[in-house]
Amino acid sequence: MNQLRSLFGTLTSSIRDLLPIVLVVAFFQLVVIQQPFPDLARVLTGLLLVVLGLAFFVRGLEQGLFPIGESIAYAFARKGNLFWLLLFAFALGFATTIAEPALTAVAGEAARIAADGGHIADDDKSRAGYALGLRITVALSVGVAILTGVYRIVRGWPIQYLIIAGYIGVVIMTVFAPPEIIGIAYDSGAVTTSTVTVPLVTALGVGLAESIKGRNPMVDGFGLIAFASLTPMIFVMGYGMII
Repeated sequence: MNQLRSLFGTLTSSIRDLLPIVLVVAFFQLVVIQQPFPDLARVLTGLLLVVLGLAFFVRGLEQGLFPIGESIAYAFARKGNLFWLLLFAFALGFATTIAEPALTAVAGEAARIAADGGHIADDDKSRAGYALGLRITVALSVGVAILTGVYRIVRGWPIQYLIIAGYIGVVIMTVFAPPEIIGIAYDSGAVTTSTVTVPLVTALGVGLAESIKGRNPMVDGFGLIAFASLTPMIFVMGYGMII
C-alpha cells in the first residue's frame, strides 16, 4: 500500500513538473501560431507515455540507482583501497557515458553534418566510425573527470581551483581547435550530464563524502557532474585537432 501511495505521489509530481512545458507549447501552438495540434490523439498518447516514463524513471532512481551508488561508495571507502576506487570511478564514468542516449544522438548528427560538409566520406562506414570515435572520446573524458573528482573528494581539495583551471584550458583550446569541432565539443559537455550519468555519479560522490571522516557531503559530495561537463569540451576539441 505504501509503495502504491509513493508511486502515485511520484506520478503526481511528474505531471506537475511537465505542466509548465505543456502550457507553453499549447499557448504558442493555439494562440500565437493559431493552428490546431496535428494528430491530437497521437500527441496526447505521447504525453501520457512521457508522464508515465518520467514517473517510473524517478522511482527507479530512488529505489535502485541512488542506493546502489551510495552502497558501492561506502564499500570502497571501508576497503581503503584507493586504486580500486579510482578504477571504479573511471569505469563508471566511461560506461554511463558510452550508454548515454543523448550522446549517441549528438554523435550521429555530428557525423551526418561532417559528411555533408565534406570533412569525412559520405558513407555509412565513415559516419559510424566518426560517431563512435566521438562517443569514445567523450566517454574517456568523463571517466577521467569522475576519477579526478573522486580523488579530489578523497584528498579534500577545493573544487573551485580545479574548475577554474579546467575552463582556462577550454578557452585556450578554443583558440586553436578547428571551428567545425568547437560547437560539437561544447554540446558534448552538456549531453554527458543526462539521464544515465547524473544519478549514479551523484550517488557515488555523496556516498563517498559521507563515508570519509572529516568530509561534508554538502561541500565535498557534489561537483562530480561539473567535471563531467568540463572535460568533454577539452577532449573533443583535442579529438578534432587530431583527426
